[in-house]
Amino acid sequence: MISSILASALICCAVADTTVTLDAVTVDGHSQHDAQMRSSLASVQVSRNFLQEHFAGSLMQTLESIPGVKAMSIGSGQSKPIIRGLGFNRVVVAEDGIKHEGQQWGDDHGLEIDQFSIDRAEVVKGPAALMYGSDAIGGVLNLFSNYLPAENLEGAVQLFGRSNNGLTGLSAKVGGRRNRFFFRANLTFTDYADYQVPTDSIQYYSYYIRLKDQRLRNTAGGERDASLMVGYLGRRFHTDLRVSDSYSRSGFFADAHGLEVRLSDIDYDHSRRDIDLPHQWVNHLKVLSHSSWYGERWTAEAHLAYQHNLRQERSEPVSHGYMPTPGNTLEREFRKSTATAKLSLRYTPNAHHTLRAGISGEYQHNRRGGWGFILPDFESGNLGLYVSERYEVNDRLILNAGLRYDHTRTHIRPYSDWYRTPVAEGDSVFLQRSSNLRRHFNSLTWSMGVNYSLGRWVLKMNAGKSFRTPIPKELGANGVNYHIFRYEQGRPDLDAEEAYQLDAGIFWSNGRLTVEADPFVNYFPNYIYLNPTPNYVEGLQLYQYTQARVLRWGMEAKASYAFSRHWEAEAQGEYLYARQRSGAKKGYTLPFSTPWSATVGLRYRYSWHGEGHVGLNAHIVGRQDEIVPPEKPTDGHWTLNILASKEFPLSQSKVLKVTLQAHNLLNRRYYDHTSYYRLIDVPEPGINVSGMVALEF
Repeated sequence: MISSILASALICCAVADTTVTLDAVTVDGHSQHDAQMRSSLASVQVSRNFLQEHFAGSLMQTLESIPGVKAMSIGSGQSKPIIRGLGFNRVVVAEDGIKHEGQQWGDDHGLEIDQFSIDRAEVVKGPAALMYGSDAIGGVLNLFSNYLPAENLEGAVQLFGRSNNGLTGLSAKVGGRRNRFFFRANLTFTDYADYQVPTDSIQYYSYYIRLKDQRLRNTAGGERDASLMVGYLGRRFHTDLRVSDSYSRSGFFADAHGLEVRLSDIDYDHSRRDIDLPHQWVNHLKVLSHSSWYGERWTAEAHLAYQHNLRQERSEPVSHGYMPTPGNTLEREFRKSTATAKLSLRYTPNAHHTLRAGISGEYQHNRRGGWGFILPDFESGNLGLYVSERYEVNDRLILNAGLRYDHTRTHIRPYSDWYRTPVAEGDSVFLQRSSNLRRHFNSLTWSMGVNYSLGRWVLKMNAGKSFRTPIPKELGANGVNYHIFRYEQGRPDLDAEEAYQLDAGIFWSNGRLTVEADPFVNYFPNYIYLNPTPNYVEGLQLYQYTQARVLRWGMEAKASYAFSRHWEAEAQGEYLYARQRSGAKKGYTLPFSTPWSATVGLRYRYSWHGEGHVGLNAHIVGRQDEIVPPEKPTDGHWTLNILASKEFPLSQSKVLKVTLQAHNLLNRRYYDHTSYYRLIDVPEPGINVSGMVALEF
């Protein structure tokens, strides 16, 4: 019954799903064609080989070569995901089916995930709220580290490094299976120094700052990761338990955080590997249980997870405004705990129908500390239910659709300063930064679409509605954020963000030539963003959260041609247009909008004593004049890059892999419009060589 209703509704609507498998081997056109028809999402599948060959420091820098995906780099060794110009709480990062919950709202730290424990990844471009609920309004980065060992003992050891920031690291993994029981263990150690930029000086507001040896002082850091998985694999039942712990410590650029170099007695130029004040450390503990039951026509899955994220920011105790000099270095502390439960069911009554349904719940508890304030204490709970169906009319036509309902509760607790602020002659008060706030949000989302195959062509279209619940920072922030050089203020009356999106996909391949394009358009009736104002509070520019109608459209495109079994050329590009249709900045784009970009490259593959390849590409980025005042335009640029990889079979079960990637070979000076440090005139790093040696056994 439900299939006939959905089928009739989908004849005039469509869903596009674009799946591209990125690997180190050539995939023939027929296989890519089948992969396009199997998927019902606009996604890119990323293999373990791709992650090794494109290693560029952080996980997101490794994935930046995918059209529509960018990395917002932070200091020396961390970065955040941006998909189609959207990031932070608009992109879900899920690890083994569970949404990763750290302090992802923060501008100044990356993902607390060991990238070397990841076996494969999936990048979903566009809204995916149907499966993941709030925060998936811009896309999903699915990370999978649940590979099951096939032998009694197997593993890998990886040594890696980068030239620009002196990064060195070691990662080791080992696993095994005995009868129906299996285990996996991972360890990763990373250390990096202050990174280098092609300039001798920068400007921070009206201050001229000279850089020693062209290095950003106090941007060094390190990371320690460990994980263990044990499980049981039966004929109709599978279960595993995974525990992971990620610890990182990194410095903040000392010339920006309250101008410490100008005021401090610390010798920031003593060593490029010192981590002095100001700095942060983050510890993320995750415990995840996954179980599956298999029947003749059904599969049931249960996910249970607990995550605890502890983050501290420390800086020299300096008085700001009416605040007296603090008695310690703990500026901010955040203790966030998240409990998650998911239950899903897949039922296949026959070869044409696949019905999915699920329920998920999440509870978050966050407490703050330290003498600085920006985010209040809060508790938040969410309950979501969804149902979807995939109907294969025939080998050439696939229809799918789904509905989801979510209910979210957020409680923000009051907070007042620990010091008095004068409000009248002879009178002062403990200024209240955050008031007691309780909000409830309800949302009904939907998605429907079609995949159609016509010879060498695959045509797709996707229509849907997504939502995003305002996060506590957007509702209750009220303080100085020195790391991003501004004063941030929330709005407690914000509505839930909604988005309507239409995606299309076109794929064609004859085995040698492959062409694909993914245009999209989405409309936000009430887009939430941090609006830069001309006002200043406590000496910093005031940014206020606001809502506006926003129209966004764009496209990613890619073409590749295999001249022979050895030579292959590739070109890809992306474009994004965004315009505010209401509010104080009507007619402007959105802050930090990504400019157009394109990459053209040539690759040579060979099979001399093992597989290998060498590639050269040019990455071109256009000038960004579409800005929101007081933003400044960013000039366009281009870089020349090289990529090489080689496998050395040592025995039937042992392989040695060597990869090398050199970015910005010409050491060009340029600025990234979405850069964390662009606001203070810091260019992107110069020439940067990344390398990895991996032994697999």
